[in-house]
Amino acid sequence: MAIRSKILRAQLAFLKPILDHCSVETARKAQDQLGRIMYAPKKGKVSVERKEFPSFVGEWIIPKKEKKEKKRPPFVILYLHGGGYVAGNIDYARGFGATLAVKYRFRVFAAAYRLGPEDRHPAALEDAETAFSYLTESGFPPERIVLCGESAGGGLCFSLALALKARGIRPAGIIALSPWTDLTQSGASCTEKNEADPALSKERLDFYAGLYTDTPEDPLVSPLFGDLSGIAPSLIFVGGDEVLLDDSRRICDRLLAAGSSASLTVTPGMWHVYPLYGVKEAKKDFEKMERFLTALYDEN
Repeated sequence: MAIRSKILRAQLAFLKPILDHCSVETARKAQDQLGRIMYAPKKGKVSVERKEFPSFVGEWIIPKKEKKEKKRPPFVILYLHGGGYVAGNIDYARGFGATLAVKYRFRVFAAAYRLGPEDRHPAALEDAETAFSYLTESGFPPERIVLCGESAGGGLCFSLALALKARGIRPAGIIALSPWTDLTQSGASCTEKNEADPALSKERLDFYAGLYTDTPEDPLVSPLFGDLSGIAPSLIFVGGDEVLLDDSRRICDRLLAAGSSASLTVTPGMWHVYPLYGVKEAKKDFEKMERFLTALYDEN
């Protein structure tokens, strides 16, 4: 493990018991500050345009060096942020959204969907569907839209894919980082990795799940339990020390068993949503994402 990763891991481990017992408001402030930190070095490399919806806000994050080909229709990443369905506003979403836009030179639309406990399920999913419909109405056909999200946002990408499938719609692909796909916390890693993961705990997951839904077994809440046949090609990343390790392993296995295309990368020694921290160990992950996006861009 690189020196910077070791330092980050120690800092996260120090903060973990504090975050496990803090209020929702404190968790929200901490998450939004992380987004501002992520966005700062990318600020001069993108332009941002706000879009107001009746129930939430979104932002276009447009790279100054955008990938364009005259013979092809436009291509966009719909980014759904993490935060346990209770934290993360547009300031947070803008952070990793800008990272995606700069790295891959595609437009990113970040949707700051409604959060629990004020707005419980299905509010987040409804807002994700609204954002997807907005993109199609703006000239992006489904096969030119890639869903991307981390943690709860990664799980929401799969929930959105299930909801879209019911309407006969399939996006180009899905990129999920440490996706939370089972809000019942039935995966063995939720307990086995609880001490090893410096960034997240089963206790916090249980707390957030209770604020978001009364039906964690619902496939549109926990897409692990849904019919995953016909889901778009999926690229999944997870840390080897994560409490959500089994959420990624099991949904990848079930996608493959259902005949869908899926690939899983497990990075040893890494914690929850480690690529967001800019660690050296995530370099190959971002390279895989680029190859995945390039293939989808060329095929659709």
